[in-house]
Amino acid sequence: MSDYHQDQIFSNKGFTHTLFQKGEYESCTFKNCNFSEVDLSGSRFLDCEFLGCNLSLAKLFKTAMQEVKFKDCKLLGLRFDKCEGIGLDLDFENCLLDNTSFYQCKLKNITFKNCRLFETDFVEADLTGADFQGSDLNGAIFENTILEKADLRNAKNFIIDPQTNRIKKAKFALNGLPGLLLKYGIVVE
Repeated sequence: MSDYHQDQIFSNKGFTHTLFQKGEYESCTFKNCNFSEVDLSGSRFLDCEFLGCNLSLAKLFKTAMQEVKFKDCKLLGLRFDKCEGIGLDLDFENCLLDNTSFYQCKLKNITFKNCRLFETDFVEADLTGADFQGSDLNGAIFENTILEKADLRNAKNFIIDPQTNRIKKAKFALNGLPGLLLKYGIVVE
């Protein structure tokens, strides 16, 4: 890694047309930047914010992300499972995360506030204490996922099999019961 950036603001940058400088970014803010299909592999983002950015299909092989917040971002088809796993710490608000993979990621206390997570892969992920407030989980895949103490009371369109996922002390609203009982063919009215 060659470049170190601290406390910088990057606004309206189209990194798809200019070469992204791999390096370490600490306490930086990215506003309305386009990282679509950019190779972020090997870079480190520490205590950074992405606001209104497009990171769809960006490459994240061995990318370190610690205390990184995404707000109003488009993150379609990302492979967070390819990030550096140690210290991976993310939060999302009002983001599009369709077809994104969190396969085997350890993301305790992660927040997905008002996000769209269509067909997102949460297989074997540790989402202990996760908050899915206002998020749409249509087609999201939960299998051998740890959802203990997770809050899904205001989430919608999820299907979670209690027999193949750990959901002890997870919170669900009454209108979420169909998503827990689907495999049993039970009709909840």
